[in-house]
Amino acid sequence: MAELHRPVLLEEVLAWLAPRAGGVYADGNLGLGGHAERILEASAPDGRLVGFDWDGAALALARERLTRFGGRVHFVQRNFATIKETLAEIRVGKVDGLLLDLGLSSMQLDVSGRGFSFKGDEPLDMRMDDRGGRTAADLVNSASQDELADIFYYYGEERQARPIAAQIVAARQREVLATTAQLVKVVEAAVPRRFHPKKIHVATKVFQALRIAVNRELENLVRVLADGVEVLQPGGRFCVITFHSLEDRLVKQAFNASPILRVLTRKPIVAGSAEVAENSRARSAKLRVAEVRGEEP
Repeated sequence: MAELHRPVLLEEVLAWLAPRAGGVYADGNLGLGGHAERILEASAPDGRLVGFDWDGAALALARERLTRFGGRVHFVQRNFATIKETLAEIRVGKVDGLLLDLGLSSMQLDVSGRGFSFKGDEPLDMRMDDRGGRTAADLVNSASQDELADIFYYYGEERQARPIAAQIVAARQREVLATTAQLVKVVEAAVPRRFHPKKIHVATKVFQALRIAVNRELENLVRVLADGVEVLQPGGRFCVITFHSLEDRLVKQAFNASPILRVLTRKPIVAGSAEVAENSRARSAKLRVAEVRGEEP
């Protein structure tokens, strides 16, 4: 399981979250349980953790990994945006720390079969929670050209958003776009070779944008940034790991704007060269941390 996903900035998260015995923590993106495992170890013997994840397959693997902690862990198959009502439902009061790791796991990218990656040929799904809702294929085959262009531009910061959207609309008139390979082929044809980026695949930003749109990622992040503050104890730490500028900007703005939070990381913490060498996906990770202010004397 550890080979499927290496938690990024693990030691940095532990240092800033500072889990302790008797504490209660929430992991908003449990994934395969890498961060959660270390939090539970550090908060032994009686620290507790509530782990959220939309992805049922990831949650099942996390249960297996964390089984030795028994009743100290509560698993929730929900998006972290529901944190306020969920904690109330399960009768957990305010927590001492909240972690959000907004990255995809290697399992989701490489073996989920849901089309998160452009490298294979999989169904164009991209849903974190496959229990319902529209898929990326639904969006690609039904949204208007302008809607698609806006998604690619605003969620992917894709400069070739309009020609890509136009090519998709033309292609779907010939056949339903149902797989990742079909979409990659369309994107490659839409962008002239001279405009292909040097460091990433030409379809990278399109896939990012579709995933964000399908899962309403930015809307959910905005909600948890507001509600997360309310579920933290005075002195509680709010740690967020982002992987692209849209997320990082939202976190920075929310932390700076909150009268309840004290920002602890003026600049985001990034992975060192040793971690990047071992795990290339850590390269774009940024950690920001804020603390809920205590009661004024």
